[in-house]
Amino acid sequence: MSSLHKSRIADFQDVLKEPTIALEKLRELSFSGIPCEGGLRCLCWKILLNYLPLERASWTSILAKQRELYAQFLREMIIQPGIAKANMGMSREDVTFEDHPLNPNPDSRWNTYFRDNEVLLQIDKDVRRLCPDISFFQRATEYPCLLILDPQNEFETLRKRVEQTTLKSQTVARNRSGVTNMSSPHKNTTPSSLNEYEVLPNGCEAHWEVVERILFIYAKLNPGIAYVQGMNEIVGPLYYTFATDPNSEWKEHAEADTFFCFTNLMAEIRDNFIKSLDDSQCGITYKMEKVYSTLKDKDVELYLKLQEQNIKPQFFAFRWLTLLLSQEFLLPDVIRIWDSLFADESRFDFLLLVCCAMLVLIREQLLEGDFTINMRLLQDYPISDVCHILQKAKELQDSK
Repeated sequence: MSSLHKSRIADFQDVLKEPTIALEKLRELSFSGIPCEGGLRCLCWKILLNYLPLERASWTSILAKQRELYAQFLREMIIQPGIAKANMGMSREDVTFEDHPLNPNPDSRWNTYFRDNEVLLQIDKDVRRLCPDISFFQRATEYPCLLILDPQNEFETLRKRVEQTTLKSQTVARNRSGVTNMSSPHKNTTPSSLNEYEVLPNGCEAHWEVVERILFIYAKLNPGIAYVQGMNEIVGPLYYTFATDPNSEWKEHAEADTFFCFTNLMAEIRDNFIKSLDDSQCGITYKMEKVYSTLKDKDVELYLKLQEQNIKPQFFAFRWLTLLLSQEFLLPDVIRIWDSLFADESRFDFLLLVCCAMLVLIREQLLEGDFTINMRLLQDYPISDVCHILQKAKELQDSK
């Protein structure tokens, strides 16, 4: 470890040990990248995403309260209607003529259960292929959810619920804005059959199952947006970061902490996932056009070239912006980009500048290429040095 890196770690530790965290100082340090040693990144992200307050003294009580709240969500939402749990203090509710599986009433518990299955099937399909370039999400977690997996309470896992359902996944696929492929050429494809995944022993669960649970609960609590394909790519890096925290006490609660950080992050970017808002000032169309207007201001020659070739920002910037670049780079590089995004006070204005910087850094290839070559460049971005990209974005920001 270099002396410079040791010095940066010490700078972070000095800021984080203060009774009240100096947010501007933390932002300034984090923007240049957060060290992973000692769980610094996990802690900084929780502060920058407004999960933890600036007053250190309140952290213990807030974490305990939020983690218990998440446990309550598990109790209430991951349970099959009609099944009672004696050890949870509930009595069996018999199926009646008013509430049965064929009841057409939209308020029927069975109707709700079947609607939830539709959402769950899409979540399941997406989380199973999360970050296929690494094996992490297929491996067993060290801290399976005992509330769900304890045989005494008889809860069914979401995985078993998917396996038991008779719904067909192709009838429930839900995507954004007509985009049929939100994956990147950087990401490998993975098997889609349930049988092609290793079955873990009883009492164990894979990391992707934890992510599935987070997304399902989020969808239940936010019926207006529920689940839209691509949310899995947002929650994945968050969960990976928290689930690899070297502090085992914090790692044990990675699921709950990820849920609340994901919820806070989605509160800022959820408009990107709502089709009815696409053409509003807060919608994704406006943001994609902002990338081009920024490019016009910074590099008019390149802007005119793309306009001449009728290369619209929808062809590439939709995925860049909606998924926070999580499909354009490998996971460690995505995490490094997110350090800067989360640290910037106008974090998603900075994301626009990062996208603009990505265009400027390949300007020579774009100026020389034809439509086909340039589309290939933009959909399979050729530069992997994210620090160089972030540096260029910062230069564009400072040149305003």
